[in-house]
Amino acid sequence: MIHAFITIRLLDIVDILFVALLLYKLYQAIKGTAAFNIFLGIIFFYISWIVIKGLNMELMGSIMGQVMAVGVLALIVVFQQEIRKFFLLIGTRYNLFNNKLSLENFFSRFESTSFDNENIKKVVSACEIMSRSKTGALIVLTNKSELNEYSDTGELIDAEVSVSLLETIFFRNSPLHDGAAIIHGNKIKAARCVLPVSNKRLKNAQLGLRHRAALGMTQATDAMVIIVSEETGNISFAFDGKLKEKVSVVELSGMIEEVYNKK
Repeated sequence: MIHAFITIRLLDIVDILFVALLLYKLYQAIKGTAAFNIFLGIIFFYISWIVIKGLNMELMGSIMGQVMAVGVLALIVVFQQEIRKFFLLIGTRYNLFNNKLSLENFFSRFESTSFDNENIKKVVSACEIMSRSKTGALIVLTNKSELNEYSDTGELIDAEVSVSLLETIFFRNSPLHDGAAIIHGNKIKAARCVLPVSNKRLKNAQLGLRHRAALGMTQATDAMVIIVSEETGNISFAFDGKLKEKVSVVELSGMIEEVYNKK
């Protein structure tokens, strides 16, 4: 009779699949960032520790074991942005309170917080005008998160969306033109807001701080960000940690509507 050395249960297979999915999502979150090389270094260190333990090298194994003991705290420090993005993704996608019976949605029936097509047209029209005049702009469109922590870094406006107001905010001599304008619930919530800057390597080396800030914002939150280049007048669109350059106004409108239709 031949006995199997390893007994594999159905739960073991499920466990392996979950770990593989988790590693894949982690790879997607840190791909193209400096954290990816750090992650590879951690994996190499861990494999080396397993091998050293298997060879019964007690001194080296003890030293590396002490490092692994504080590894969780080190990971939190090193991967602070990536961990924040991961939990934001889970909290946004699997929000148990985001249903029709929740108290928040009950009261939201009496208040319009959706970004309608009319206001999408206003934003796109403003971007088209600023593109022609090469007026630099950085516009954040909230999705499911209100982004209060970012609105508080700028000047609160709480005004209805209009083409002329957006042009005025980003006019070169305007005191509000530096930073980003955040639009939430059919209103321009704040201007001159500070956004997190991405450390991801951009394919186009000519892209500046606005594009890095837009990419960083979409890596840290579920928002969309529109960028108008001051140098070229080109319009770019950032969402979910990805940046698309040289977007036409038709494409811009379509991409915004596509994201909101998924809500």
